[in-house]
Amino acid sequence: MPKAELTANVTPKCQRLADQLEFELVDVSLDKEGAGKYLRIYIDKPEGISLDDCEKYHRAIQPQLEDYDYDFLEVSSPGVDRPLKKDRDFERAIGTEVEVHLFKAMDGTKILTGYLADFSKDEIVLDTPAGEKRLARKACALVKPVVDMEGVESVDLSE
Repeated sequence: MPKAELTANVTPKCQRLADQLEFELVDVSLDKEGAGKYLRIYIDKPEGISLDDCEKYHRAIQPQLEDYDYDFLEVSSPGVDRPLKKDRDFERAIGTEVEVHLFKAMDGTKILTGYLADFSKDEIVLDTPAGEKRLARKACALVKPVVDMEGVESVDLSE
């Protein structure tokens, strides 16, 4: 399936269903792995997406996508560390700690961590221990929230 077909046909169908079910469509991708093509749809909602939500969406979208060339359909949550891509992602993350991976090193590093202070269509502003950093959005390969696992109890799965 060419990227143009994914953008023009598949994503709008996925968006319509997400809107009907009151989910946020986070991303749609087609990834070639091994001998198969995986059509991956990521959905979310403010209180978090459940396995039942993913199953409900999967059952509803699968018949609408029968004419497209893929081998496996996956519907899932983007996870707590989902990358910030759209303006609404950045808006939600204002004031939270983020990790920014740059395409090219800045001051000797390609990874910066700080609190997202502001953003525009062209740049993001981080409050870092070294002061304010203004980064062009096109210079950022990845922006994702920092997930604090301190205080989370581990589970013993060996039993």
